[in-house]
Amino acid sequence: MTCAAPTLQASRRSVFASEISPFRTSSRAFSYFAPARRRCLFQQPRALYTPTGRQAFSTSQWRQLATVDDSFDPRQQDRESDEVDVCIVGGGPAGLSAAIKLKQLATAAGNEDFRVLLLEKAGEIGAHILSGNVIEPSAVNELFPDWLSDDNPSKFEGATRATHDKMRFLTRNSAIPIPAPPQMNNHGNYIISLNQFCRWLGERAEEAGVEIYPGFAASEVLYGTDGAVKGVATNDLGISRSGEPKPSFERGMEFHARVTLFAEGCHGSLTKQVIKKFDLRRDSQPQTYGLGLKEVWEVPDEKFKKGEVVHSMGYPLPSDTYGGGWMYHFGDNLVSVGLVVGLDYPNPWLSPYGEFQKMKQHPLYRSVLQGGKCISYGARALNEGGFQSIPKCAFPGGALIGDTAGFLNVPKIKGTHTAMRSGMLAAEAAYSALSTPSESAAATAETADGDTIFLFDYEDKLRKSPIWSELHQVRNMRPSFHSPLGLYGGIAYSGLEAFILRGKSPWTLKHKEPGDHAATKTADQSPQITYDKPDNEISFDILTSVNRTGTNHEEDQPSHLQVKDWEKHGAEMWPKYKGLENRFCPAGVYEYVEDAKGGDAGGTGMKFQINAQNCIHCKTCDIKAPAQDINWQTPQGGEGPKYVMT
Repeated sequence: MTCAAPTLQASRRSVFASEISPFRTSSRAFSYFAPARRRCLFQQPRALYTPTGRQAFSTSQWRQLATVDDSFDPRQQDRESDEVDVCIVGGGPAGLSAAIKLKQLATAAGNEDFRVLLLEKAGEIGAHILSGNVIEPSAVNELFPDWLSDDNPSKFEGATRATHDKMRFLTRNSAIPIPAPPQMNNHGNYIISLNQFCRWLGERAEEAGVEIYPGFAASEVLYGTDGAVKGVATNDLGISRSGEPKPSFERGMEFHARVTLFAEGCHGSLTKQVIKKFDLRRDSQPQTYGLGLKEVWEVPDEKFKKGEVVHSMGYPLPSDTYGGGWMYHFGDNLVSVGLVVGLDYPNPWLSPYGEFQKMKQHPLYRSVLQGGKCISYGARALNEGGFQSIPKCAFPGGALIGDTAGFLNVPKIKGTHTAMRSGMLAAEAAYSALSTPSESAAATAETADGDTIFLFDYEDKLRKSPIWSELHQVRNMRPSFHSPLGLYGGIAYSGLEAFILRGKSPWTLKHKEPGDHAATKTADQSPQITYDKPDNEISFDILTSVNRTGTNHEEDQPSHLQVKDWEKHGAEMWPKYKGLENRFCPAGVYEYVEDAKGGDAGGTGMKFQINAQNCIHCKTCDIKAPAQDINWQTPQGGEGPKYVMT
């Protein structure tokens, strides 16, 4: 349905006044309208939605009539609210799978009024999605058995069957064949663009009746009087860099739900808050992370090997740094090439972006890419902690699903199937609890406000699912690289686990405490690393790559990269790490610049600054900053990268 907005503000107000009045006096708020009309209302300027009996807010009147005694602040307006059965935060594989499964269950039960709402911070579904990606189809086969069938008019068109695997250990100029562990066997799997796949899932979700609202960035968790999660709120729009409302100011909206599922992906901003509030990591080890950098290339016919899957270890990464590269041939002459770098790397001089550009110059990669064209770039953090780092996933009023909970299988280099399955399991538990609350003592708990849903059944389903057994089997591989032998010790032990022990060892290795940020050594303890100037054929400077992401942020807004104390950060970090932030960021967001006035870095003449408009939402800064004083928050909805084929 196309929403045609009236051209005059006055007429727009008169139109909405008659429509909004009924649901403002109704306990169901926006649910007074059919889903298509609700979506149109949501997409109109939110400042026009005013409670019945209250004069519509006008910025011009406000500025003309205000006096020195007038303390009115438009940010104190009541937020509009909507009530749904389930609210899902995040439009990735987990969130979309959960939404689709919920509507499938409701439709099968004849419950057409069951409302599922999904919020996505990107301007469109898939725009912030990035992955390798070779998908294991077990979960999508269950959700849509005909997803690749020629008889299905809505089949997914972007799948390339994986035909053969290669595993190589790289030295500077050589590629040595090594046996791939059985977890990396891709027989029956498909190479896809996860960006495209999520767009396709979004279309299927809308067909099923899910209410999807891209461009709505959930920025606040809402709690009931009993402390349970009761939904989320989106951020206010039209706030200036100084924190004051601009003429374009629009109040955020509240979405209330009996169950809220957080599917934000790795290191979600709201997930961090929920984990802390409910102490969900009390029985798990710290999460450890990697940073994945990816490009998509179009290569000449003679270099394209459709369905080939190549993985590499070793060069260019030093032996004390976990990681590896990939190269997947898919679609029509497209090659996905990338590098994952474990964020527990110790050397502050190391630049993951620089290592990626260096890797592409290796003959294994250069021989394929030379003569081709880079068409896309992106980067994102990923969870690598595995089994030991899974937190409690259920809490009063909601649950964590997908990569926000950490279900990536690192040795298999796959997480889409586990993310989707976790969303489907949460959907089953949520629908069961919501449809029969009085009979489901295991799923609900009585509170003063009524029934607060606690998805005990979701936790049980996870432990009985392939997710749990799959991650348990490989639990010792990633932490084995923490040994004094580094890369070579980790390879040897992982081979033992993969081919002989097969996860049956009576021990469970631990990750380093307290986290990746603490692994960073000071600059004077580490050998300095320099990187060659890009040749603009195979390797590129960082701003050229950022330009390929389609990233856009309005400059006149508060920075979504929040530093507790700018002067203290510069004064403490520059002398110790000599610009670590500039090197770990894959988008050139952070930098230290010379300042004739002395700077803020302890009088060293260097000034710390942030170019927030470059941010591609990878969240590495929130993870790797040694002082843990950088907090990544969602910017205005619809901003950030606009990935293509990633």
